[in-house]
Amino acid sequence: MKEPLALIAKANRYLKSAELLLRDGDYESSVSRSYYAMFHCAQALLLTKDLTFSSHKGVISAFGEQFIKTGVFPREWGRQLNKGFEKRQLGDYEAESGMSDEDAKDMLARAREFCAEVERWIGELQR
Repeated sequence: MKEPLALIAKANRYLKSAELLLRDGDYESSVSRSYYAMFHCAQALLLTKDLTFSSHKGVISAFGEQFIKTGVFPREWGRQLNKGFEKRQLGDYEAESGMSDEDAKDMLARAREFCAEVERWIGELQR
């Protein structure tokens, strides 16, 4: 189960990047890195079931089917992953996203919680 752990490590690097970008006032990029941390954690979870997807929507949808609808993780996490995807799209592709310090702080806090729980869950699975 090496690939899921590599994705978790990448997610943790992205969380550190998100924090640095937040401190630097680059809120859009911070939100993007926070979202990608969550995205890579969702991919890691799906890999534990030998599932891979080529699109963000595919990963988000499968995460919902495999881990939210089954009650493994709370519904709020599915909503947060979707919200993160939308904010990342807005920040990456709109000239003026209106992303604030609070948006970036909130996204980073949610991403940290999400990634910590995914890392714990995968660790339990490996025992």
